[in-house]
Amino acid sequence: MSRTKACLPEGSRISDYLSVGLIAKIYPLARVRAALAATGRESERQRELPAHVMVYYSIALALYMQSSYREVLRCLLEGVQWLSGSDAPLLVAGNSGISQARTRLGVAPMRHLHDEFVGPIAVAGTRGAWWRTWRVVSLDGSTLDIADEQANVERFGRPGASRGQSAYPKLRFVSVVESGTHVLFGTQAASYATGENTLAQDVLGAGALRSGMLCLADRGFFGFLMWQRALATGAALLWRVKQNLRLPCERRLPDGSYRSRIYATDTDRRHQRDAIVVRVIEYTLDGVAGAEPIYRLITSLLDHEAAPAGELAALYQQRWEIETAFDELKTHLRGARIVLRSKTPELVLQEFYGLLMAHFAVRSLMHEAALKADIDSDQLSFLHAVRVIRRKMPILLAIPPSAA
Repeated sequence: MSRTKACLPEGSRISDYLSVGLIAKIYPLARVRAALAATGRESERQRELPAHVMVYYSIALALYMQSSYREVLRCLLEGVQWLSGSDAPLLVAGNSGISQARTRLGVAPMRHLHDEFVGPIAVAGTRGAWWRTWRVVSLDGSTLDIADEQANVERFGRPGASRGQSAYPKLRFVSVVESGTHVLFGTQAASYATGENTLAQDVLGAGALRSGMLCLADRGFFGFLMWQRALATGAALLWRVKQNLRLPCERRLPDGSYRSRIYATDTDRRHQRDAIVVRVIEYTLDGVAGAEPIYRLITSLLDHEAAPAGELAALYQQRWEIETAFDELKTHLRGARIVLRSKTPELVLQEFYGLLMAHFAVRSLMHEAALKADIDSDQLSFLHAVRVIRRKMPILLAIPPSAA
């Protein structure tokens, strides 16, 4: 049988046919272009590296953190090399051209796409995502090392060290994780000097929590105003608090928990005004090495029959799921002891949102696989999933944006 040489339609460019396969499945091209239009970052003229290509490129950078800029672009283009109809090597843009294209893109489209797409994905059949009728999520923060450039130091700052300053400036961020899928969403980022509680208020203000969720958080986040603001989202709360917090027992319940009240100020407490009623759960972990003498939780779930204290105490351990998600992001995806490579604050944030979007894409595919196999996604290896995507991306058939 004779074969017809594959070639590009007249007037087409290789970059028009760029597809990152699995990533494009999560972030369809039409929605990417809509985000570019909404943020005013559409390409004004035909370029070899147009804006929509650079969106996918920014996400792909997170999948190939140990590769050079040019090598990542080459990886994306190899999937369409057969379309050229010749054995000539692909002309891959140089570092300067890539950097200019990234600068033209900026951070706004990436943030827009992150906020539009990255969110809870668990469905009724998702194992490990629900406790009774509530979707379990956790709130916490972390940091990332970024390139040691003066502009980055001025924008993000760096922590102190025992001898001077740390080696790299850092970006601080706070996220919510969907415990059953390890999806990080509602993320807010700022300088290292910005406190986690300040960023947590931004997370709440951006609408990350909502009715039907049960949010877990560590004792560092508790405060009357923070609790009040989190309650206003409609989510149920289960937060650890410090042992010295004044929580007098007003009514002991059959499951061992008790009702109490919290106040904004001591003056409000003295006058018994503007209180918020909470339920207190205190427990110990007998026989566990390194356990603290007592653990203290407060919850907005006041009905001990609908939310038994023993079940809530056991559920609180799922707060550590967010630490696992951070480890996936910082160790398995980014790579251990690797800093974000961007040399300007704008591109640092672009790279950061690309990293979050890549993590979401991997976790979305793992969730899909877990549903098909009817298993908990915790049984699947995140690192293995990343390795599969890295192997498959260069050989996936690329299709033009207008194709079905």
